[in-house]
Amino acid sequence: MRRIQTSFSAMVLLVTLFLIFLYSTIHLETTYSRKAGPEDLLEHPSLQVHDSDGKTQSSRQDSFTTPQPDVHNVSVSDGFRQTIPQNRAYWNRLLYSALRNLNKGVNPFRHDSDWSCCRETHQELLQTNVHDFTSYPVLFQDFLQGMNCKSPPVLINQPNKCIPAEGEGDNQTFLFFAIKSAPGNFDRRQAVRDTWGREGVYQNGQRVRTVFLLGSSPLDDPDLTPLLSFEARHFGDLLQWDFHESLLNLTLKMNMLFQWTLKNCPHVSFVFSGDDDVFVNTPALLSYLQSLEPSKASQLYVGHVISTANPLRDPNSKYYIPLSFYDGPYPAYAGGGGFIISGALLQPLYSVSRVIPFFPIDDVYTGMCSKALGVSPEAHAGFQTFDVKEQDRENLCVHKDLILIHQRSPQQMEKLWRGIHSPLLTC
Repeated sequence: MRRIQTSFSAMVLLVTLFLIFLYSTIHLETTYSRKAGPEDLLEHPSLQVHDSDGKTQSSRQDSFTTPQPDVHNVSVSDGFRQTIPQNRAYWNRLLYSALRNLNKGVNPFRHDSDWSCCRETHQELLQTNVHDFTSYPVLFQDFLQGMNCKSPPVLINQPNKCIPAEGEGDNQTFLFFAIKSAPGNFDRRQAVRDTWGREGVYQNGQRVRTVFLLGSSPLDDPDLTPLLSFEARHFGDLLQWDFHESLLNLTLKMNMLFQWTLKNCPHVSFVFSGDDDVFVNTPALLSYLQSLEPSKASQLYVGHVISTANPLRDPNSKYYIPLSFYDGPYPAYAGGGGFIISGALLQPLYSVSRVIPFFPIDDVYTGMCSKALGVSPEAHAGFQTFDVKEQDRENLCVHKDLILIHQRSPQQMEKLWRGIHSPLLTC
């Protein structure tokens, strides 16, 4: 009887130790996988960030080294200066102040404030310069307070994304899909992975790689950090920064794409920037890119071009721009649903973005930066960011000849991909 009691006690002890170990492991993983702010990074200087191989690396807040703008080669075209009027609107004043410094040979690249204090309220400064600042929508006020905050900490990184894996040879990335997503859009990301965003080597040995660009969820939303951490480890294609996921922060997201790609994938031939609800005919896109002459391929900015747009002044529009903030037309730009830029333009675009103040609409801002470089967007009929005619939306042959269509649900995306690649389809 005593032997049975002893065995039972030993078993209880072993189970207890196992539960303690399990709890500690889960607690530790939860501690390091929750949302991290600047104070977390200072408190935990060896915060683990997942890389593209599912391994972990030690990452401090300053481990993401911002690429340096090319100070000596930045110039702003006369065409851009003629397009943007010099007037009393706040953004216009900021622009021409930066241009005057550039003309004087003054280094226009101000060092970024530390992210942890960058977003401190600048109410007095803004109210001094924008007389009706308090009448702006809350989201717009928030954008203005963070206009100069350009270096958020990275939460999920993929530093080895463009390093060839064993057996891949030294193939550089031909097409780099950089897809704007939001933390909760799991189904959209998976549909893209299953269809047009699938990584691999396509026709003529052209390598395609994919990343999804994320901000952080609002504090009132469920904490998806553990799920995102698992997704990042499993697929190796999530990039996340510690800024609020919102429409007006898409410009910051684009800027982080420039920074990250210059550091981690500097030799990509072409970059696709688009949304996670567009459908891309990847073989058609690759065929188009491979057909380009070298001179055109190095200066490419192509998509569905909006050439005569002006700011919307309706406060109820999500694209509302107050007259006191910006006064003037928009330069021609490619619709943000999906466009292509040359990898060779990444450094010039990033450098000139340090001169041109952030604008709250990301595709308009990209158009401004390209105009400043003297690069005009090229319209291509294969990019349908406003969708095709309603009567053609079930016609597979119409889609087979296009490059991009906006927008499609995950289910429609899967069905469309299977359809246009079916051996039974005759067009």
